[in-house]
Amino acid sequence: MIQHEILQEITFLKEKRNAVILAHYYQLPEIQDVADHVGDSLALSKLASDLTNELIVFCGVDFMAESAKLLSPQKTILLPVKDACCPMADMATPADVERMKADHPDAAVVSYVNSTTQVKAVSDICCTSGNAIKVIRSLPHKKIIFLPDENLGSYAAIQIPEKEFVLFKGFCPPHEEMMAVDVKIAREEHPKALVLVHPECRPEVRALADFIGSTAQILKYAAESKHKQFIIGTEQGILHPLKLRSPKKEFFILGPGLLCPNMKKTTPELLLQSLQKMIHPIDIEPSLAEAARMPVQRMLELS
Repeated sequence: MIQHEILQEITFLKEKRNAVILAHYYQLPEIQDVADHVGDSLALSKLASDLTNELIVFCGVDFMAESAKLLSPQKTILLPVKDACCPMADMATPADVERMKADHPDAAVVSYVNSTTQVKAVSDICCTSGNAIKVIRSLPHKKIIFLPDENLGSYAAIQIPEKEFVLFKGFCPPHEEMMAVDVKIAREEHPKALVLVHPECRPEVRALADFIGSTAQILKYAAESKHKQFIIGTEQGILHPLKLRSPKKEFFILGPGLLCPNMKKTTPELLLQSLQKMIHPIDIEPSLAEAARMPVQRMLELS
């Protein structure tokens, strides 16, 4: 099949099966284009629970599809690529959480939605990069155990100095690779550009930015800003929606290493195969799902 035929067949099968395709901003441009909804983790989490469709094809990584299944256990959730995982999510284990809770029994456990279902199950509440500050401020606890992303946790700690943070030392590999020198070089190359970065970046990178925000917040800021040039410090998949929303503006990625290989595993061919053969369905053991669902629902109630 040529590319056009593949996309036509995806559309045909999607309608035939009454399916909806969700795609994260970090997916390949052609996957974003064929999706029914494109968004960040918070928007897609809400959509997964609100949609009436019984079949959802989640073009992202495993924790995203699992979160959708937690919120809609009666629906069929397909992850087109079985081994599309999140290295950061896999860094933290339930044993890590239990160990930190034993050391800090008075702390609330806040897990980034970029975590495994098993970690969510032993957490008090989840958050995304877009609502972490709001979620943590809503808690009565003075001490917060935050995992798995140390960088997002340190960003939240700066914004909420009245609370004490205990941070797990996990990280997103592409965001972790960005250094302060990369920002300085980019500014020299594009002196009129604003620097917009994700809070998963290192503190020294965030300190040099003009704006810090989630993928959705970066998109909104760039679209509403009067500036015409932007240096983007997050996964390069976001360049596609940025250019679609602001075609007259220029966007420069902050370094060639800003690519998540797992987010790029979903191709049109594999998406089509998933719809044709109904692979790979997400299945979570009921008692685990029940425990993990509550922290996600608590997050959504605040959003």
